Amino acid sequence: MTTNQTTSSANLPTRMLGELAVPALGFGAMVLSPGMYGDIDDEHAERALTAALDAGATFVDTSDGYGSDGSNERLVGRVIGGRRDEVVLATKFGMRIPDGAPAHTFPVGYKFRELAVNADPSLVRGYAEQSLRELGTDYIDLYYPHFPDPSVPLADTVGAVADLIEAGLVRHLGLSNLTSAEQLRDAFAVHPVAAVQTEWSMWRPIDPALLAAADELGVGIVAWSPLGGGFLTGTVREVGEGDFRQNSPRFSKENLAANNDKYAPIRQIAAELGLEPGQLALAWLLAQYNSVVPIPGSRTPAHIVENLEAGRVSLHPDTLQRIDDALAGVQVQGGTLL
Repeated sequence: MTTNQTTSSANLPTRMLGELAVPALGFGAMVLSPGMYGDIDDEHAERALTAALDAGATFVDTSDGYGSDGSNERLVGRVIGGRRDEVVLATKFGMRIPDGAPAHTFPVGYKFRELAVNADPSLVRGYAEQSLRELGTDYIDLYYPHFPDPSVPLADTVGAVADLIEAGLVRHLGLSNLTSAEQLRDAFAVHPVAAVQTEWSMWRPIDPALLAAADELGVGIVAWSPLGGGFLTGTVREVGEGDFRQNSPRFSKENLAANNDKYAPIRQIAAELGLEPGQLALAWLLAQYNSVVPIPGSRTPAHIVENLEAGRVSLHPDTLQRIDDALAGVQVQGGTLL
């Protein structure tokens, strides 16, 4: 069992999301908002995102729903302002619901039990214009409805994004947090889809039917939480006050301890290969589909660089089989968001 690792460089290998070329690993900016993994100030957040860009993670993912009143988008906009042409910028809409518009709720598996969106077509251009202002740019490379709206046909929302593409405000359509392959097919019938963003990692498999539909249609997968909210780094023993992960049943004290025990064989494989557990988790994910692009987030420049090195790791087929055998016996304790 071997790994082959290329010489380190700021240029990561490239992958395709539909017709959009991006680095093999991007950066999820959600973690840069206070209240996600505890407090963080703007100086440290900006330093982390700059480190990600410098290390080659020039595919940056944010949302109008991250932070307070667009603060995450504003943070991203400040950092990329002088280097916009280097960055593939993705954002999502529908959670920053305008005053007076109804909130369309749907159930989730976290402690708060439900989330709310409004993806009515009449609101989509306003969402986009607001994000463009926050981000300080005149176009969005990849634009997603953050969640399917239970009260609005997805095809109607997609049609509104298609209008933005025709107007030049958006370049590519994405879909986030789909619950079925049928949703992807229905949306694709309205407009080509570049990417589906979904949770996918060693502790949260992707829906096989959704992956098959994406492969058939030439749609990329953007994997959020590819390190299981940091769990797969092997360093999380507890989560403190002010940490969003306290909402996840998988991070309760009892479940977290049990899950760490269950993933000990994976950490052992990483040690044998001279990799950090998180690097192995990302390299494994990259090997699952030619057009999957994980978007790990971190607040620490050294950890960001460490994560991105996984984009240069090639796992031997025997190693991949050994990992799959180890994962086949794991039943993770605790539910997930969707």
